Amino acid sequence: MALTATIGSAIRKSPRQGSFGYLLPALLIIALFFIVPVCMLLMRSVFEPQLGLQNYAALLGSTTYLRVFLNTFLVAGLVTIVSIVIGYPIAWLLAIMPERWSRLVLAIIILSMWTNLLARTYAWMVLLQRTGVVNKLLMGLGLIDKPLALVNNLVGVTIGMTYIMLPFVILPLMGVLRSIDPGILRAAALCGANKRQCFTQVLLPLSLPGVAAGALMVFVMSLGYYVTPALLGGTANMMLAELVAQFVQSLVDWGMGGAAAFVLLLVTLALYAIQLKFFNTHRAR
Repeated sequence: MALTATIGSAIRKSPRQGSFGYLLPALLIIALFFIVPVCMLLMRSVFEPQLGLQNYAALLGSTTYLRVFLNTFLVAGLVTIVSIVIGYPIAWLLAIMPERWSRLVLAIIILSMWTNLLARTYAWMVLLQRTGVVNKLLMGLGLIDKPLALVNNLVGVTIGMTYIMLPFVILPLMGVLRSIDPGILRAAALCGANKRQCFTQVLLPLSLPGVAAGALMVFVMSLGYYVTPALLGGTANMMLAELVAQFVQSLVDWGMGGAAAFVLLLVTLALYAIQLKFFNTHRAR
């Protein structure tokens, strides 16, 4: 009996041990290409040019660098808000559309993600310039008298980044909205709720996990974005990723570059921890 129990226990434990064996290559890759470089970057931020926290003190004590941090969070917040406002109705339409049309629209959205990022950003530069299609259209409709400055400023960065980030809001939101039983909305309508109440008191609370997931993904990705802000923005709208690139490439100051990158990593991890807490709270309820 004891021998049988021992064999049974070993058989029950073997799947877990096997699953860990399958995870081991992925864990090694993460450790080799993520954890080790991050640790090396942290060490350079502390040891260069000399041992101490002078890089972090210079980074957080300078009004110029603090302005870059503020601009980074401002752009990321604006892009997140605009992406949610535009992406929510699109995700809802995809959720209630007939399956054939939904697949077609979803394929178009995914196809835009496969297009080269640099090509999409240059396309927006052409569209938004003073002689571009957007200004010509607005002037042709009589909405403006002279071309608007839509490039090399916050407006251009927000437009270009929102276009790129929209799929990352639409896809998680669509999955959550499709999982909501339409009978709940019909029941709310039968109980006397109007369309606004059905949305604010039923649909929106049930879809908040998708909104939170999409918003966090867009916000975190926007914090570290480089190509679009560098091309569509100006020097007055520099973001943190551009500052890190300037430290490393132009000034060859790995200490300051590592400090800026590590601060950005800490902010990202803090936001991820907030998301985990939100989901745990949501599931507990």
